[in-house]
Amino acid sequence: MLILGIESSCDDSAVALVTSDRRILAQAVVGQTAAHQPFGGVVPEIAARAHVEILPTLIRQVLAQAQIGVDEVDAIAATAGPGLIGGVMVGLLAGKGLALATGKPLIAVNHLEGHALSPRLADPGLDFPYLLLLVSGGHCQLLEVRGVGDYRRLATTIDDAAGEAFDKASKLLGLPYPGGPAIEALAREGDPKAVPLPRPLLGSPEPHFSFAGLKSAVQRAVASGTHKPADIAASFQQAVVDCLVDRTSRALDQSEAPTLVVAGGVAANAPVREALASLAAREKRAFSVPPGWLCTDNAAMIGWAGAERFAAGLIDGLDAPARARWPLDAGAEAVRGAGVKA
Repeated sequence: MLILGIESSCDDSAVALVTSDRRILAQAVVGQTAAHQPFGGVVPEIAARAHVEILPTLIRQVLAQAQIGVDEVDAIAATAGPGLIGGVMVGLLAGKGLALATGKPLIAVNHLEGHALSPRLADPGLDFPYLLLLVSGGHCQLLEVRGVGDYRRLATTIDDAAGEAFDKASKLLGLPYPGGPAIEALAREGDPKAVPLPRPLLGSPEPHFSFAGLKSAVQRAVASGTHKPADIAASFQQAVVDCLVDRTSRALDQSEAPTLVVAGGVAANAPVREALASLAAREKRAFSVPPGWLCTDNAAMIGWAGAERFAAGLIDGLDAPARARWPLDAGAEAVRGAGVKA
């Protein structure tokens, strides 16, 4: 089974050809970092226009690289949300156009499900259920992944996501966008104990996350002028790691899933991966994390999620909507506070 995946939920345009036996026949990703860097973050209008310009070229490029025609594809999988609605619409409409023109089934993929299932693309031995820490620029959640389309949310952020905090801290320190890799690089030169920063919700019985207060503390540390930028970066990164480990530990107390999995852009951060691997070992759980390139936004994970959904008979009509927000666990209770990333 061969799936063409399309991803355009933020500032990466991506296309991939993925098989149901976990082969990636071809893939291409074009980022927009240079276009957004002057603004210190993603500008939705710029992102959407860039997707319009590049996606047709990427589709042709990937098909040519694999030396197949679009008629040989079994289904078209495209991100249908959540994300920046302009970009989501561009990719989803491209998928619908291909599906309509070829008569192939359309699979409207939840971007979060792409991240949630991506570890199974990299790890053939990973079976359901598993506890997933999904940590990225727009989301920070703990979910029990019970099967394709079957998720139970144990926790979410009550304000900001960890990746968003990385980007904001990077901007405050005058580092380039994207913030995650920039903070990680600078942190190697600093002392993680040099700057006293808060660990929001540390020790709280519920496993929810909060990073707004940490961002504010970084802003005050920078404004004080008394700390080295490398020390602020290292202390900030350590605070995020401590929060992720503590909150995930709480969720493990509530789940009997035999494996801890981490996915999403922040999972590419080496200290985060190492700390969570240590937590899993202490809790006597298996640990799985995709390679770094599969943690960031890509179309291979969308193609794989499409393959998993297609095998389960989950096919969508051409009226499938684009969604700015789309929770994996629609029945989860609202959390205290803002809960905007639920």
